[in-house]
Amino acid sequence: MEQAIDYDELEAALRRCGSTWEVAQAHGLLCSRLATEGAPAGQAWLDQVLEGVDAGNAARAECEALLIAVHGSSYQQLSERQSAFILMLPDEFAPASTRAEALGHWCEGYLHGLVSGQRNDKVRERLSVEPLADLIKDMLQITRAAADDEGADEETEAAYVELVEYVRVAAQLAFEELADVRDQKRVSGKSPDALH
Repeated sequence: MEQAIDYDELEAALRRCGSTWEVAQAHGLLCSRLATEGAPAGQAWLDQVLEGVDAGNAARAECEALLIAVHGSSYQQLSERQSAFILMLPDEFAPASTRAEALGHWCEGYLHGLVSGQRNDKVRERLSVEPLADLIKDMLQITRAAADDEGADEETEAAYVELVEYVRVAAQLAFEELADVRDQKRVSGKSPDALH
């Protein structure tokens, strides 16, 4: 399954409407919120990404529509086991430094979502033990990722591709590992409203 929304298109829409979030960071945040809270986390995520954006801003509606599409496709991709879940990152034509920085921002957003979302003791407990504790440590290391455009070569490219794949699989694993926590929240009725 392909990502429904183009990275550059969404980045431009976020800038036009005045959001301070970058696409990679916002997508990382969304994916961690989906892992801990499920689809209903979408509205709080949307509000956070568009915080401070004037409701009367003409570009807001366009941006909101794109973000809603990203929410829907990301949730669907994560929900389907063995899916082609895709991280929203710049394409291979972007400079190596831009792609490495975006991957770091994706991980920052993901980690931010884990610590700032609606969590309960069960989620905190699950995040503190393997395999999730190790994934969190690894993502923290990746937030420091950097690449030099001048030194970019096949080895650098291979390392970047390997890191992207690791993060992609880690996000899917976390989603699966936290499934019972999400189900428990839905049954208890403590989930926030779904994204409209």
